[in-house]
Amino acid sequence: MWDKIIGVLPEKMVLICTVLSFLIPYGIYKINSKLHEYGDPGWKREDEQKQKQKMKQQSKQKTPALNKSNKQ
Repeated sequence: MWDKIIGVLPEKMVLICTVLSFLIPYGIYKINSKLHEYGDPGWKREDEQKQKQKMKQQSKQKTPALNKSNKQ
């Protein structure tokens, strides 16, 4: 039974490379976000907050229009 299961699984090197192909970019993303969290100047943080608020307002305005068109 184990022979059938092991025969279907890919080689160890393929599994290791697959895991690394996820972990390396994810690790870089997390490190980059931490660097931006601590290193961005104050004016840039304010700009990002304003953009997020704008996006929330725009999404709230678009949502009722979509719901109306679906009800018709």
